Amino acid sequence: MSHQRLPVRTECAFPRLGFLDRSSDSEDLPEGTKMELPLWLSKSLYERKRRVLSVKLPNVYREGWRTVFTADPNVVNLHKMGPYYYGLGSQMLHFDSPENTDIAQTLLQTFIGRFRRVMDCSQNAYNEDTSTLLERLDCLEKALFQAGQSGLNGFQSWEKGRASQLTASSLVLNYRKRKMADVED
Repeated sequence: MSHQRLPVRTECAFPRLGFLDRSSDSEDLPEGTKMELPLWLSKSLYERKRRVLSVKLPNVYREGWRTVFTADPNVVNLHKMGPYYYGLGSQMLHFDSPENTDIAQTLLQTFIGRFRRVMDCSQNAYNEDTSTLLERLDCLEKALFQAGQSGLNGFQSWEKGRASQLTASSLVLNYRKRKMADVED
């Protein structure tokens, strides 16, 4: 995700960084240059106090797309929009933008709106082809889908008596260790 490219504009000259702009032969990067930089470099160069560069919102986080997500988030192919829709969107909140609250609200509502469908499909698609659904999901949603499938498969195995031995969850084991450490003190 950190290698996703963002449209930026330089707000001051950068000596000896002309190589960052592939369309220029200059050794220096002049003020006002528009180009795309990876997220990690944009975050490193962005400073709120000293305006070194400004970051333009990618299209998928702008007002037009936010309206689409508000209407029905399930119709959108998030993978096509960028495989890291939620992750990149949350990273975009680090840059000063008057639209940050709207972006955060849209990310949350989109996740809430799509979560039920993703989990329903993961629980009701036992031994079925789910490739058409998976190709439309963001990476976070794919991980949730896989976790739901794993839980379903584990439950199905247990229900059919194929589970070897029940084991305690790591959360329970850690709680017991903490509880025993508190008793010893």
